[in-house]
Amino acid sequence: MLEENLAVAEGGEIAVAFATGMAAVSAAVLCGLKTGQRVVAARALFGSCHWIVSTLLPQYGIEAVFVEGTDLDEWREALSKPTALVLLETPSNPMLDIVDLRTVADLTHKAGGIVVVDNVFATPLLQKPLEFGADVVVYSTTKHMDGQGRVLGGAVLAGKQWIEEVFQPFFRNTGPAMSPFNAWVTLKGLETLSLRVKAQSDSAEAIARYLETAPGVKRSLYPTLESHPQRELAMSQMSGGGTLVTFELEGGKETAFRFMNAMKIIAISNNLGDTKSLATHPATTTHMRIGPEERAKLGISDGVIRLSVGLEDTQDLIEDIAQALAAAAADR
Repeated sequence: MLEENLAVAEGGEIAVAFATGMAAVSAAVLCGLKTGQRVVAARALFGSCHWIVSTLLPQYGIEAVFVEGTDLDEWREALSKPTALVLLETPSNPMLDIVDLRTVADLTHKAGGIVVVDNVFATPLLQKPLEFGADVVVYSTTKHMDGQGRVLGGAVLAGKQWIEEVFQPFFRNTGPAMSPFNAWVTLKGLETLSLRVKAQSDSAEAIARYLETAPGVKRSLYPTLESHPQRELAMSQMSGGGTLVTFELEGGKETAFRFMNAMKIIAISNNLGDTKSLATHPATTTHMRIGPEERAKLGISDGVIRLSVGLEDTQDLIEDIAQALAAAAADR
């Protein structure tokens, strides 16, 4: 039942549920690859996805190439050679970069490959990558689909032919299936997905606009802000900005930690898409293991904080952020 509902929400032919989001991503990437083939990926990926491309695939004799996801010239150069698979995330984690889905899909198909898109930040409500030429969409259902921090899960959505001929043999023989109970909980979460994502997105935009002029904030990133460098592209692919806001504080890691410790409503957690507002420090959590050099390329400084906006009152959240900013500045 969960898989049927996910397929309808995404507009795909078939959905397959997984025990975790990373199980879904790794299966989608690995199931059809062979030694000697080539993979191209956007550099801005979730830390574990980055590890699969940078570390695991080369161990299997698969060439891995990273590109700047927002730079179409880099995509054109990388995809001028035969390529088996492209992996990307848009908006990206955590800096909310936007990748031109239609152009990258066209280039990938000309190179002989398939496009796998991690759509967890946008959800199927705000963006449907299959409509822009993507071949496979992956999710961590732990995030918005459950939406209440109860169960882990993941999903892969794609066309019937690829699922049956390429994907199913891998899935059946490696056993990363979601449990029936977790599927039931996630299915219940889907009943309120549209209501939650709409309210959380509205609140996120208001918070992002507040942060643009808040003291001690170097920059605020959110796809619908006029200041976002790819706002026009984002709005051509997405029907809303999503539930995530990323911002950078002056003062680096120490200020960021003081800010997070001073929060009273917003909790500290690496999760996202929850009804509770959650903040994380990517440089020491989700993207710690990719190293300082790679983080610098992605713009993930020690002052960057990723905020997942929940369902609390918007003004209460803004006031919590304001007092935490004041506390962080006072302690400097």
